[in-house]
Amino acid sequence: MDAPARPVTGPDPQLSFGELGTPLSAVTFVVVDLETTGGPPDSDAITEIGAVKVRGGEIVGEFATLVDPGVAVPPQIVSLTGITTAMVRDAPRLPAVLPGLLEFCAGAVLVAHNAPFDVGHLRAACRRHGPPWPRPAVVCTARLGRRVLSRDEAPSCRLSALAALFRAGTRPIHRALDDARATVDVLHGLLERVGGRGVSTLEDLLALQVEVSPVQRAKRHLADAVPEQPGVYLFRGPGDEVLYVGTSGDLRRRVRSYFTGGDKRARIKEMIGLVERVDWVVCAHALEAEVRELRLLAGHAPRYNRRSRFPHRGWWVALTDEPFPRLSVVRTPRADAVGPFGRRPDAVAAVQALQDALPLRPCTQRIPARGASGTPCALHEMGRCGAPCAGHVDVAAYRPVVDDARALVRGADDAGLRRLSATVGDLAAAERFEDAAAHRDRLADLAAALGRVQRLSAVAGAPEMIAARPDGERGWDLAVVRHGRLAAAGRARRGVPPMPVVEALVASAETVRPGDGPLCGAPPEEVAVVTRWLERPGTRMVRTTTPWAMPAAGAGAWAGWVGRAREARREPAGAPGEPP
Repeated sequence: MDAPARPVTGPDPQLSFGELGTPLSAVTFVVVDLETTGGPPDSDAITEIGAVKVRGGEIVGEFATLVDPGVAVPPQIVSLTGITTAMVRDAPRLPAVLPGLLEFCAGAVLVAHNAPFDVGHLRAACRRHGPPWPRPAVVCTARLGRRVLSRDEAPSCRLSALAALFRAGTRPIHRALDDARATVDVLHGLLERVGGRGVSTLEDLLALQVEVSPVQRAKRHLADAVPEQPGVYLFRGPGDEVLYVGTSGDLRRRVRSYFTGGDKRARIKEMIGLVERVDWVVCAHALEAEVRELRLLAGHAPRYNRRSRFPHRGWWVALTDEPFPRLSVVRTPRADAVGPFGRRPDAVAAVQALQDALPLRPCTQRIPARGASGTPCALHEMGRCGAPCAGHVDVAAYRPVVDDARALVRGADDAGLRRLSATVGDLAAAERFEDAAAHRDRLADLAAALGRVQRLSAVAGAPEMIAARPDGERGWDLAVVRHGRLAAAGRARRGVPPMPVVEALVASAETVRPGDGPLCGAPPEEVAVVTRWLERPGTRMVRTTTPWAMPAAGAGAWAGWVGRAREARREPAGAPGEPP
């Protein structure tokens, strides 16, 4: 698990054809154009779609259809495009057209003139009607023209102007297929121009569209030796300090993107200006890469990363160790603690919710086991505290309240959540909807926190779990997990018997000694990453020292209720849903 990182030093290795990039002659482009009613992308404003598929300079297919937008076409649009409401009345609606268009574009690079407009409408259509947006590479001929052509040669980069400049065989007339055909000729003209600049691959073409600073361009060689494998990369500064840590399924492609302007964040551009070296660690699979990234972030706390630098800097809610325990917000988790919470106010809100669910004393004074002689507060008169401070309750009588709290946290009994749910229902029945919504939100946050800690502690409590996932190439990704931490990771490739690999991983796995708290001392983020990997469909449990199960009366059963409550939080306050 602790193989040393490999720095970019020594002579450059000979690059394979795959590392050189995808030749433009081997790329399939789909040039698309849309006509719309002029409405925003979030409405079905498309009236016509035209697309032309080209490869190696030859047209290999076309796609064209009118689309019924469901509204009348405005007069100014009719005047511009010639498309009338009568023409689209019998045309198919967008949900019927979209799957065919996506199939036509599958695996291709999408090209459009003023691509943000066309791609924005298509992305919004996928968001509204269900087919997932495939996130293709996109080339904008308008942006490319502004990068390649001088103002003297092309004062305007409008489609009509570029079509005339490159003597396109089709004149753009604001009809989708004709404009797409004209854009094909513009694309080919621009590709001839960029060839003279040494642009011969798709990666170079995409990078040409982005504004790249001289500093970024000068440091592109730092990515040359990085392998095309999954793993973690580290950018190091002038003093060999780690500036940034990241992970990727293709290390070389991801590292190279930083030097081609793919990341526009100001702090990343600043970081690239300081980078002197790139290190990397090749990983067996994505789980190992994620875990290594978390550990490197915790170990180096890179100043240009904004998350996961301080894995143990969270807040927990735990019972105090005294004769009459109360709830306390602490930094270090104890047994039967709830958390972690990213902000202290969230932990305080959880304390308030637990006190509403259980008659635990809310005061912070220390109460002796015998001889308490304080004065009861108003909560005693309201029936929400037994007043141990005044000696009204002894240690034995108070113990069931503490046992109920521990049972709620462990998932042995959800009676406390049901009491809170009943309170919400009573407030709603009394038409006190604002109070009901406030209690509902507090209950939802508490149930979510309990469900999270119960889910993670089920993994952290197991001394050893060995799991396998199909790697997509008829092999297996393997992981040895001990007390919620990844102790070893490996891969049994296609044709390799997996069990000998499993036994070798177990023999060489990291020794993990359990610590304190519900997660046995493991960093919460690492346990969460491991748990998500174990829970993904297709993961198989090879063996485990203890059964892996969630408590039947745990907060996990409230997950649906929590989801509905959080959805209602974004709507006007009203009566909440029923508990599970």
